[in-house]
Amino acid sequence: MNSKVREDFLGTEAIGKLLFKLSLPATIAIFVNILYNFVDTVFIGRGVGADAIGGLVIAIPFQTTVMAIGTMFGVGAASIISISLGSGDKENASKTVANSTTIACITSVLLIVIIFLKFDFWLELFGATEGLLQYASDYLSILLWGTPFIVLSMVLHSIIQAEGNAKNAMMGMVISTIINIIFDPLFIFKFGMGVKGAALATVIAQFFWFVHALYYILGNKSIITIKRKHFKLDFSILKEVSILGTPSFIRLGGGSIVMIIINKTLGFYGGDIYITIVGIVFKLLRIIMIPILGIVQGFKPIVGYNFGAEKYSRVKTVLKYAITSSFWMAFAGFIIMFFFPEFLFRIVTNDLDVIQKGILVMRIIVCVIPIIGIQLVGTEFFLSIGKGFPALLLGLSRQIILLIPLMIILPRFWGVNGIFISYPIADFLSTIITFVLLVIEVRKLDNMDKELESLEITAEVAQQL
Repeated sequence: MNSKVREDFLGTEAIGKLLFKLSLPATIAIFVNILYNFVDTVFIGRGVGADAIGGLVIAIPFQTTVMAIGTMFGVGAASIISISLGSGDKENASKTVANSTTIACITSVLLIVIIFLKFDFWLELFGATEGLLQYASDYLSILLWGTPFIVLSMVLHSIIQAEGNAKNAMMGMVISTIINIIFDPLFIFKFGMGVKGAALATVIAQFFWFVHALYYILGNKSIITIKRKHFKLDFSILKEVSILGTPSFIRLGGGSIVMIIINKTLGFYGGDIYITIVGIVFKLLRIIMIPILGIVQGFKPIVGYNFGAEKYSRVKTVLKYAITSSFWMAFAGFIIMFFFPEFLFRIVTNDLDVIQKGILVMRIIVCVIPIIGIQLVGTEFFLSIGKGFPALLLGLSRQIILLIPLMIILPRFWGVNGIFISYPIADFLSTIITFVLLVIEVRKLDNMDKELESLEITAEVAQQL
């Protein structure tokens, strides 16, 4: 497929078929990515013990921060690239790729230095208890050095998706997962490395993902050509990337703050066992959310390209498809997690205390999951059309404005369960906010569509005269 055809199909193919075409590879890619994180949990739970899973939970704030950085530069760059390709400005797309990867590399190295210099301080801040401290230290001390590979892989992955090549983006994650699944049991069981082995397997897997993505971008496969001149930092591009990526950073960075508060409050109200339970629930929830995340990833380049090409009716249509599809996918996930929690817990651990206490926790957290797709679709929709402020507001509303205060206040009335009740309340309220903002934006698109039609009619009349 030549580059011109590859660009045009985003603006011409039937929306339903196109969304499926881009969502399926994205779903597979997300599945395999989440799978190897889940595999870590299963191998550690079976091979080391339930407390070791708790140690991994302590490292989640760091992992989420790394993901937030990669997502910020990746999503920001992808939004600009999709719109640039839609409007025919390939030079701006090339500059954006080079600038976003450069700043991502610099930022990831700075993060390593910051964590390394005050390693024990950060572990304590993340919520490490005496019983989990050693596991968390062993895991994070290895994972830390893979930060640049993780960040750059995420940025390059978003860029590849932005040009509509979902299959290649998928392959990088598949390769990474296969490598992780091979090395995980080898390091954990064969070499007896425990959680250190799990971390090392993850770093090696992320390195291969990075190499695969880099080969695509710098080779002849990408429709975007990168030259040395494009790596000269352009602060106007960096500013735009940062503005568009900030909502995603806040959403995930807010997740880091949330996990720190969860670890601290769970340690105070419930103890190590609830830290382990939350870790398992979140791992399982990520698997259930895979189809929704795939739909979101698939619809972003369609929205961005068509918005840049001023095909607003297609933008509205793909938004409708994405929201409807994500609802039914989330509803299916809700059925599985709400009615079969014990079965899901037994996949990870045989600890009866963890299983018995975890059943109620899972049911509380997932009770409004069917509507969560609207949040995810809405946030990425605004980013895809280059509107950072509404996306920023949505990112702030769930994590910072709603969830964190609720997690601090509710445990005072309902103990440890108050922490878990905070999730459905925050999800419900933030979904309402998302829905209102989407209605307002769709009305704006309607007006823009009418204005465009009016201009086209005027132009046709002028030609006839």
